[in-house]
Amino acid sequence: MIRMKDIRFQYGKKPLFAGLDLEIPKGNIYGLLGMNGAGKTTLLKLFSGQLFPLEGTARVLGYDPVRRSPDMLCDLFHLPEEFLLPRMRADEYLKINAPFYPRFDHEALHRYCNEFGLDLTQKLNELSFGQKKKFLLSFGLASNTSLLILDEPTNGLDIPSKSQFRRTVASAMTEDRTFIISTHQVRDMENLIDPIIIIHEGKVVFHNDMESVSERLVMNLEHMEPHANEVLYSEKVPGGWMTIRERKDDETETQVDLETLFNAVITHSQAFADAMKGGRS
Repeated sequence: MIRMKDIRFQYGKKPLFAGLDLEIPKGNIYGLLGMNGAGKTTLLKLFSGQLFPLEGTARVLGYDPVRRSPDMLCDLFHLPEEFLLPRMRADEYLKINAPFYPRFDHEALHRYCNEFGLDLTQKLNELSFGQKKKFLLSFGLASNTSLLILDEPTNGLDIPSKSQFRRTVASAMTEDRTFIISTHQVRDMENLIDPIIIIHEGKVVFHNDMESVSERLVMNLEHMEPHANEVLYSEKVPGGWMTIRERKDDETETQVDLETLFNAVITHSQAFADAMKGGRS
């Protein structure tokens, strides 16, 4: 689906990526996480051929994204965090843009819009930001592209709409489709994104599915502060300390707290890389 090797990219004189490697097989809803400025949006634009690497090679859907092949672009939908919509009705927008996607499903589009409570006869420029995002989400899902890239898709959505987003994305997922969702709203995406990709300091520092995390790590809320040599990571939270340890053979699997995992990986990238590569003690 996506292969990137030795990617280097920079804005000005400061490198953003240096020797970045990443491989994304098809058929999952990937979560792309990273701190502000880590390069999540840039990486998504490299996937879709909107930016070009200075060095390295990339293949997306079997194509070099730099060439922006029409065969690649018609099988890829990218919803950016910031966007503009024209001064026209939603049904007019569909008439112009849907033909670019050979597998576009108009029935599915109307179903998604109905689930989000959208009126296709309304002018797009008169919609609120959240409504505009829900329309583009519906359009992207109905495009039936093999690759769907969503940058901060829940920004601007209210709480009921976020719940509807999770249900709608899950229902649209098939083994032939791949979703990549970049987000800061980790809590919005728990139980949806899997595997997790974390980029930090120009590298992919974590790329694992939740099953592997549960097999190798144990997360617990402890009332007493643990000794540093007893855990891989701990942080003070209401009610005690959230801790992460390597799982022993006789320990029961615990639920993965995605926010804690992210904080831990960013703080101790190498320790968690080693823990995920090694076996349980």
